Order: sequence, then C-alpha cells, then structure tokens
Amino acid sequence: REPVPVDAIPDIGENQQIVFTEWPGRSPQDVEDQISYPLTVSLLGVPGVKTIRSYSMFGFSSIYIIFKEDVEFYWSRSRVLEKLNSLAPETLPEGVQPTLGPDATALGQVFWYTLEGRDPQGNPTGGWDLQELRSIQDWFVRYALMSAQGVSEVASVGGYVEEYQIDVDPDAMRAANVKLEEVVEAIKMSNIDVGARSIEVNRVEYVIRGLGFVKSLVDIENAVIKVNDNVPIYVKNIAHVAMGPALRRGALDKEGSEAVGGVVVVRYGENPLAVIQNVQKKIEEISAGLPQKTLDDGRTSQVKIIPFYDRTGLIHETLDTLNDALVEEILVTIIVVLLMVFHLRSSMLISGLLPLSVLMVFIAMKQFGVDANIVALSGIAIAIGTMVDLGVIISENILRHMDEADPGESRMEVIFRAASEVGGAVVTAVATTIVSFLPVFTMEAAEGKLFKPLAFTKTFALIASVIVALTIIPSFAQIIFTFRLKSDKVKKIFHAGWIVIGLISLIYLSVFIGIMLILVGLVHLFGKRVMPRFDAYTNRFNITVAIFAVVFLLSDHWMPLGPQKGVFGNLIFVALLLGLNMGGFYLFYHYYRTILIWALQNKGKFISIPLVIIAWGMIIWLGFGNIFSWMPNWVLTSRPVSAVVHTFPGMGKEFMPSLDEGSFLYMPTTMPHASIGEVLEVLQYQDRAIKAIPEV
Repeated sequence: REPVPVDAIPDIGENQQIVFTEWPGRSPQDVEDQISYPLTVSLLGVPGVKTIRSYSMFGFSSIYIIFKEDVEFYWSRSRVLEKLNSLAPETLPEGVQPTLGPDATALGQVFWYTLEGRDPQGNPTGGWDLQELRSIQDWFVRYALMSAQGVSEVASVGGYVEEYQIDVDPDAMRAANVKLEEVVEAIKMSNIDVGARSIEVNRVEYVIRGLGFVKSLVDIENAVIKVNDNVPIYVKNIAHVAMGPALRRGALDKEGSEAVGGVVVVRYGENPLAVIQNVQKKIEEISAGLPQKTLDDGRTSQVKIIPFYDRTGLIHETLDTLNDALVEEILVTIIVVLLMVFHLRSSMLISGLLPLSVLMVFIAMKQFGVDANIVALSGIAIAIGTMVDLGVIISENILRHMDEADPGESRMEVIFRAASEVGGAVVTAVATTIVSFLPVFTMEAAEGKLFKPLAFTKTFALIASVIVALTIIPSFAQIIFTFRLKSDKVKKIFHAGWIVIGLISLIYLSVFIGIMLILVGLVHLFGKRVMPRFDAYTNRFNITVAIFAVVFLLSDHWMPLGPQKGVFGNLIFVALLLGLNMGGFYLFYHYYRTILIWALQNKGKFISIPLVIIAWGMIIWLGFGNIFSWMPNWVLTSRPVSAVVHTFPGMGKEFMPSLDEGSFLYMPTTMPHASIGEVLEVLQYQDRAIKAIPEV
C-alpha cells in the first residue's frame, strides 16, 4: 500500500498551469506583442480560469494560468491543451509552437545534482569538458531519471548544448549567387529520410528508402544548395561547418566552478519522499554504465551523479524536529499522569491511549489525502493535551466508582456505569473544540492550504481519542483493573520475567532501563523478606520507579544542557525543572480554596489583575504608539513616553513560520544589462567566498 505522502511543508502554491513558448532571437517587445498577448487573450476563455500572468523575455514567453481552487489539476491541463490545439493558424508567428509545462507544483523541485568525473575512490579527477557532460546529461541521465516512478520532468542545467554550426561566407555566397534562405532550406531538406514503395525482385520484397539524416559534419558539408550551369554548389563551398556550443541564457556554478547537472521535478500528487528514494535507486542502477576514460596521468575518471540538493534531508530534519517535540511531550504527559493520578495501571492505560490515537490519525490522513508535514503533524502535538484529558476523566471516574461500589457488584456493570456517566460530557467537550476549528476549513488560497492540514489532523486526533476513551479504555479497564495474580508461584514467575526482560534490555537496548527492570523484579521477589509490610507500599514503589525511568528517558532524549554535561547533569536539570512545575501546580491546588475565598471577598481588587494583564497584552501585541495614538503629539514625543513607544513597538507579522534547519538561500542580483559572462564571474567569486567560510 502507498504510505501517507511526506514533505517538509505544505504546498501553498496556486492551482496553475504554465505555457512556455520559444521564439529565438526576438526582443521582449516582439515576444509580448506576437506571442504573450495573443495567447493570454485566447486562454482567458478556458473554463475555471481565475487570472493569467505573462512574462516576456528575450526569445522566450512564460504564461501562468491560475485556476480556481476547486478545479481539478489534470482537468485544467486538458482544457489548456484543447485551447492550444484549437488556435487559429494566424494567431502565432510561423514555426512557433507553445508547450505546456510539466504536471508539477511550485514545490516540485526536490532533487538537484551535478555530473562530475571521479576516480574509483570517489575523488574528483576532472577530465570532462562542459560540452561532454551536457551531452551525457541530455541523452542518457535525463531519460533514465525520468523513468523513475513519480518524476514529472528532469531539466538540464549548465554546460553547453552541442550543435552543428554553419558559418557562411558572404563573399562566397555572392560569387555563387546563393541566398541565405536557400542555404537554410537546403540544410533542412538534407536532414530527412524519404520513404517510398516496395519492389519485388526474384520473389523477394525490398523496402525502398531514401536515407538522409545527418550523422556527421561531412553530411552537411556535402549538402547541395543549388546547381549553377550544371555545377552543384555545396554547403562547404560557401560556409564553414563545425561542432560548437549553442547560445545559452544561464549557467550552473558549484563552489566557484562551472558545472553541469539537472533538477528532478515531482509529479503532482506524488509522495515527494518516495519519489526521491525512487530517483536514488535509479541513480544506483545507471551509475555503473556512465562513461569513463583514462586521463593523461593514468588515472581512470568516470562520470558520477553527485547530489547537491536533496529535500530528503530537509524533510527528515523538519519532521524529526517535530517528532522529537512529540516524543518529549508524550514523556512529559506520562510523568504528569503518573504524579497526578498516582495509579500505575490507570497511568499505563492512559499513556497507551496516545500511540493508538496517533495511529488512527494516520489512517484518517491516508483516507482524506492529508500529507504528513510539519504543519499537519503540529495538529497532533496541539491535541495531545486534550487526548490525555479524556483518558484521565474516564479512568478517574472508573476508579472512583470501583472504590464506592459494593464488593459483590459486577465490575463490568460498575465500569459501564462510570463510563456512561461522563461519556456525554466528554463528547460535548470535544465537540466544542472541533466546532471551534470549523472556520479554518473555510479558509481559501494560500492560508487555507497552510492551515487546513493542521485543522484536519487536530480534528482526527480528537475524534480518535473520543473513540478510544469511550470504547477501548473501559474495555481494557475491566481487564487491567480487575486482574490479580492470586498464586504466589505465578507471582514469582511474573516477577522473574521482569528480571529476564531486564537482562535482555541490558544487553541489546538500554543499560539504564535494564537495571531498572531487574531492580523491580528483585524488589518484588525479595521485598517481603526485608519488609513484611511491603505490599502496602507496592503501588508507591512501582510509580516511583516508573517516574524515575520516564524522567531518565526524557533527559536522555531531550539533553537540554547538551551532551557535554552528561546524562547525570541533564537528569538533575530535568528533574528540577519538572519538580518546580509540578510543585507550582501542587501549591496552587493546595491553596486554591484560600485564593478563591479572597477573590470572592475582594472582587474589585481581583478584577484589576486580569484587566492589567489584558492591557499589557494589548500593548505588547499592537504596540504602545498604536493604542495611544490619540494622545497629543507633545506627550508622545516626550522622552519617557518615547522610550515606552520604542520598548513596545508591537509584534511583527509573518505569513510563513521560519525554519531554523541550518540552511540559507542566497540569491544575488545584477543589473539587467549584465551579460552571462559578467554574471557568471560575479557568481563564481561569491561562491568561492562563501565556501571559504569554515562552517559551510
């Protein structure tokens, strides 16, 4: 089965199609008047079009057709193709053919690579010119990577495209009375194969063909342009034919040197992470067949595909950051549940709710087509607190009813009554949270694409937690809360099993966890011999060990002070941090009655506290100057008030959250009239300077 598509961030690009048109050698004004404008007005009639943007450059036109969000992607492509095929012949200049862009999105460029010469040890060797590498890229690597599952396009970048170049001699043309149009027509007609009928000779059928495709420079040189006085005029008589680089409008630079490479674009709707993996597998398949040569110094140089941008790293870094936060949040939640509930079995039951609910969320994401990215998974992180609350409410009510029930009453009926008592309140509480997210589902355009995944996953998480809390927790509670080991022999075997599991963990998993499990088994086996009343403290001992183990796992995973402080230093810091937080909550809980009595007796004084907090929050959010702009100018410009205005300027606004993943995008610009040579020189200088930074 296909997994949930994984990417770093959601695709917030427009629902668009792109039409490219080349008209070599023409000015931007000519391209605008004769290509961009006619195509734009023609494509405006395509159903579902919201707007069209066109860009006219030297010899090139790009038209971006923005469709409404409810228009299906491939349906819009077919409508654009129909319109392009139905254009009147006089709409565009002769020989100009518009092309529909790849079926990809703005975030489709997921893999960039270069072709480089390497020795068998992987060291750079060189020995390949840019023209050779570009030919290998265009005629071998590009087609191989396009065959990978999920790839929409592989575009070549950098180097020189090799082409036949014919440099005509005006004097020779004048002497032979040859026009330039005749040269062009002769070369065009000499590069075709001609098909004819078949002929039968001695009962054998032969197919008649006229072979004319150009295979070498000699074929072009010997092409006949015209005949003067029964004397053929060849191309070589009036021109010089050679292989040379085509005119280029861009280049690829890597660390200050020109390079040749390509970019892999993911097809619309495909899983970016899976596509990158398919491309990497294809690269492994074709690497052995890439050209190689022996250099003058005797070394062997083979062309290798070297990635220099792989979104796999960004996807894993981004999602790992969130996954780490999720794991740490779950561990903290387990600690809080153990401390507040102080019942090991119910704590285990509540903690088991989280992974089960999260798995149900991924099932829903697959069914509803929600991609796994940092925004979508944030919805799960936000919902974890509410998910745990549901388990706490159900479990606490079950425990209370079991304590108050008659010893002879059926435990199943007690658990059913307890779950039914709070079931309606739980559903109502979750429903209000889900309803509060309904406006997010009505968002459109970029903001809708950005925040809808979060609303979906949070809703899925809450619904899954309700299902688990109302159906699975009562069922397991009936088993876990009533389970008892009655036989002493069975108890000893059970406790010895913890020792065995601890030994296995000690060898293969974690030393600390192994020691803790062995300690639990030994204490339960020999606790009564040391302390006859050990059974009265069993629950406290188990919870203490569980809390200590989870705190250790949290400190080992989080490492808030850094690895240099060691496990013990981080363990002490995490324990103190959790102790201060839980101690603060406990103090509030302990003195809540006193605080409530004071607040009710001093309503005027108490109401001033939230009012001050609201005013302070508004000043921080909107800024002191914006809120008090009604004040006279001489007051606002005074030294103390001006200092306050500069201290509280208001919070900035940003659409996309910043991702601190250690990568930077540097995009230098030059004057519009700068040539490709000047731009490349500036780019190489800057690349070498950036590469010289030790951290790069």
